[in-house]
Amino acid sequence: MTDTEVLIAGAGPIGLTAAIELARRGVAVRIVDPLLEPPQYAKAVGVQPRTLEVFERMGILRQILDAAVPFRGQIVYVNGEPVGQVDFTLPADVPFGFIGLPQYSTERVLREELATRGVPIGRGIRLAGFEQDADGVTATLQGEGGQQTVRAQYLVGADGAHSVVRKTLGLTFEGAAFDEQYMLGDVEVDWSQPPGYAIRAMHQTDGTIDDLLVCIPLPGRGRYRMSMLVPPDLSTEATGGVQHGFEGGNPPELHHIQAVLDRLSPEPTTARNMRWSSVFRISHRIVDAYGKGRVFVAGDAAHIHPPTGAQGMNTGIQDAYNLAWKLGLAVSGDAADGLLDSYDAERRPIGEEVVGRTVRSAREGIGADSDDPSFVIRREAQLLVSYAGSPIVTDGAGGRAPDARGLTRAAETDPVRLYTLLAGTRHTLVLYADGSANVDLLEVVAAAARDAANGLIDVYVVADSGVDGDATVLPLLHDADGDFARAYGVDGVTAVVVRPDGQLGYVGPAAADSLTGYLKRTFR
Repeated sequence: MTDTEVLIAGAGPIGLTAAIELARRGVAVRIVDPLLEPPQYAKAVGVQPRTLEVFERMGILRQILDAAVPFRGQIVYVNGEPVGQVDFTLPADVPFGFIGLPQYSTERVLREELATRGVPIGRGIRLAGFEQDADGVTATLQGEGGQQTVRAQYLVGADGAHSVVRKTLGLTFEGAAFDEQYMLGDVEVDWSQPPGYAIRAMHQTDGTIDDLLVCIPLPGRGRYRMSMLVPPDLSTEATGGVQHGFEGGNPPELHHIQAVLDRLSPEPTTARNMRWSSVFRISHRIVDAYGKGRVFVAGDAAHIHPPTGAQGMNTGIQDAYNLAWKLGLAVSGDAADGLLDSYDAERRPIGEEVVGRTVRSAREGIGADSDDPSFVIRREAQLLVSYAGSPIVTDGAGGRAPDARGLTRAAETDPVRLYTLLAGTRHTLVLYADGSANVDLLEVVAAAARDAANGLIDVYVVADSGVDGDATVLPLLHDADGDFARAYGVDGVTAVVVRPDGQLGYVGPAAADSLTGYLKRTFR
């Protein structure tokens, strides 16, 4: 007998994402957090285009964009002189750009969405420990009312860099700390720098950076989260030390921020209305496994690294997004043996790459390893994440499913995007049909796929203009502009399976045996 199907430790953006995605699938979920109130600081401020695609599928894109400010690029100054400007221009095939949104706003949107699904957050409750067996996890929770024991089928540790879940599992967390220490301030300034652009101002002596100011735009008039090297009187050694993250005991005051602006600001300006400040230190670490048995880690509990390029929270959200659909199938009894093992197989290599890249970027600058700006922008936008080689994807698949525009449907007057068909919680099979397609055979293929997926797959036909829209009982859209065929590189009858996390699981023949063999890697 279980008290809940999935217990989540940690109600930050990663735990909230996991809870929402599980609740969307009808999973009984309990989420707890030791903090009595959610934090109100701008820890993570950049939301990547790939995460916006995730938020669209989750149904919260409007709320996120309403609260955000667009990121348009970065202007770099050295010794008071402008030396470069990067414009964050994405190719036309990408539906969203970069945005700035304080983590407290992201969490607010996620909390509100979770509340609409009837899932409360257990505030002031911490995970004290747990044991697991073949059938579930027995967790000990500690709150103001004392201890309680909770039985769950699975446990997700989204409990941050000092994760109790990770430590109790005995996972290693290898890495190191940066020597440099920084301070942050969430302030307003009255300068003429263009809105939406990050400002990076450095002082160099003999080519070595000895002073630094990075200003990231936030929603509001002239509001930025500014980071800079910490003065000696605020160093973590002077205040007792901090291993990783924020130090709350001796936060910077407005005059500390103003002193750096006086030295490095590209124009004279005055900081005001400081909302929050802190000293922080950076580590880079990653676990040796993303889970054991029925217990998993995600986000900062699994990987920590420099904030360069705003990769951390976004990577953690995609950890949760990857794990949740698999846990949903496991709870319902529809998961194939080994499906949950694919979480580590898919996400840990991504975490390792992000940790290594952000460390390099912190030292050398974003994109220093490539001469291809388009590649760098797509990579930083997390559009190049691929699970190629995963045990649950086929050869040629694993990457992000691209969007396609200009699809037409008999019952809709305006063209639609492919992504509007992918907003549910299930796998999606798209059968592409050209003029040579045997539509009756496609219906047989669709039936076989539904049977192999235990009915948990949506099926669409996307056809070129030569296919009669009334030729099949399957939902049919026409690829009026050929955008789908170009985006997916299809020529002739083809099957495409998009997983619930928006990644390609299968691209290949529209044949019942091939599709069934693939789907049985995921479904029992």
